[in-house]
Amino acid sequence: MSRRPRPATCWSALADPFPRLSAEPLPAGSRIACRIEYNGARYNGWQSQPHLNVLTVQQELESALSSVADHPLRVHCAGRTDTGVHGHCQIVHFDAPAARAPKAWVLGANASMAKDVRVHWATVVPESFHARFCAVARRYRYVIANTLVRPAVLVGQVSWYRYPLDAAIMDKAAQSLLGEQDFSAFRAAACQSNSPMRNVHSVAVRRIGDLVVVDIQANAFLHHMVRNIVGSLLAVGSGRKSEAWIGQLLAARDRTQAADTAAPHGLYLADVLYPDEFSLPETPYGPLIIAAGVAAS
Repeated sequence: MSRRPRPATCWSALADPFPRLSAEPLPAGSRIACRIEYNGARYNGWQSQPHLNVLTVQQELESALSSVADHPLRVHCAGRTDTGVHGHCQIVHFDAPAARAPKAWVLGANASMAKDVRVHWATVVPESFHARFCAVARRYRYVIANTLVRPAVLVGQVSWYRYPLDAAIMDKAAQSLLGEQDFSAFRAAACQSNSPMRNVHSVAVRRIGDLVVVDIQANAFLHHMVRNIVGSLLAVGSGRKSEAWIGQLLAARDRTQAADTAAPHGLYLADVLYPDEFSLPETPYGPLIIAAGVAAS
């Protein structure tokens, strides 16, 4: 029996869910901005440390981009992340030492890097753009596996807390963090910022199945600020402290009264916001391990 031929699929007629990467070379000297994603589990933080024999995300990225350019280059990031912390949307910029297309920067760099670091897009920006100084807000998400047994598949990608957490109470307690306040209670001893004042734009705690996600956006963050906040929210969510405790900690401005710092591997730099004039691509909700649960809720 002869088989009926399958109808030919016209791929060009299908909607393309992914943006096209331009193959048109950008002139040497162009300022390029990129979105970087990385799993920070095996890296000693973002920043290059040439005086130490350690692996960093910046080192991995610069090596790959320099290979594409066939010339050394240096990148500037929106915010440095600590050892073990991940990046869903780290924004960097660099001045291109050679004429290359956005497609070459993205595909070429990804071909040269370890699989736990990826460039998602590259676009030309004005010379006035600076990944760090032009950012108007940064957003972090902290992901906690709230299970009796530590999950094996997500090791290094989420934090773990074995005792039941009340995400609704954590969310209510977290609202005391909103606005411009002195965050000395959640500031690391080694923090080098000149001021403890920060403006928290939004904060929410929600449960997605067995995951509890703390989502916080501010104009900027102190060293370990998010992880210190999460450590204290865990004490509230487990019933060891009251809902009012977070506000009391803020008023006391004493780091020694707050809970321990939460582990680094649950933390993700989720987004960086810039003025509309720079027209950077929108960041999809992430990280991916929680995106499907949010879409379904």
